Amino acid sequence: MKLNQSNIKKAKKYLDKNYCIGIPTETVYGLAANAYSNYAVKKIFKLKKRPKSNPLIVHYSNIDDLGKDCLINNNFLKLYKKFSPGPITYILNLNKNSKISKIVTNKENNLAVRFPKHKILRELLNKLSYPIAAPSANISTKLSPVQASDVKEDFGNKIKYILDGGKCNIGLESTIIDLRNKPKVLRLGGLEVSRIEKVLGKKIKNNTNPKKKNAPGQSRLHYSPGIPLRMNVVKPKKNEAYILLKKKKNSSSNYFYLSKKNNLKEAAKNLYSFLRKIKNKGYKSIAVEKIRNIGIGQSINDRLKRASKF
Repeated sequence: MKLNQSNIKKAKKYLDKNYCIGIPTETVYGLAANAYSNYAVKKIFKLKKRPKSNPLIVHYSNIDDLGKDCLINNNFLKLYKKFSPGPITYILNLNKNSKISKIVTNKENNLAVRFPKHKILRELLNKLSYPIAAPSANISTKLSPVQASDVKEDFGNKIKYILDGGKCNIGLESTIIDLRNKPKVLRLGGLEVSRIEKVLGKKIKNNTNPKKKNAPGQSRLHYSPGIPLRMNVVKPKKNEAYILLKKKKNSSSNYFYLSKKNNLKEAAKNLYSFLRKIKNKGYKSIAVEKIRNIGIGQSINDRLKRASKF
């Protein structure tokens, strides 16, 4: 989608006035507000019905701006150089004189930070004098939005403005890695862990289901379409929506294909919009065939597993 300066100007105007707005990223759409303003970020939690204990990801345009708020370490620099801007979020320690709202971090001394790749959002960030806190633009535990109409469906007139950036390229949230001590993955996402391990030259511990939830996307129930979902299904029940990775010869009207060519990245991009579409068509339950648990398939399975806790 082309850059529209008047839309970016409008988005900036609302953010400057401490409103929440919908923004596009390459992963999913975000619900954004000034990360330095207590007043603004309180609105995010209220609109999303999000527990205050669940910290927010803050989006920056560049590493110089990040340095005003966070302590930068070598592992971060290695990964930033390779993968940012892109679908990876880093947990870093805060600077003592950081201006980030304590509400963003749940009064903890660390921050989840990301450098989004979406060109419209980058253009907006470059025009702001503050970073933006932006979790996914959905009601807490529900499906993340991958296009502007999804945000509208969830929030209607409760938010002032949605900056339309077309459909998200990746369709799953960012991978979250904690870099404060030994690196560990806190959420599977749009960047495969194997690629992170290759850059750091070591295996990384996976801590996506901790007792204490210290990053977004760790809740047992999350990413839910609001109807029961079953995984690894060979044959669906009658009148049940059936999600498959690739087209089968014996197709049926209740079959939904995530990919034309058995491609996991295409499947990831389509997952949330298919789950939303199925719910809106009035199906009462969803069955999903077994998805290969490799690469981004691991992130797809993570989302399906959390959605299945309905």
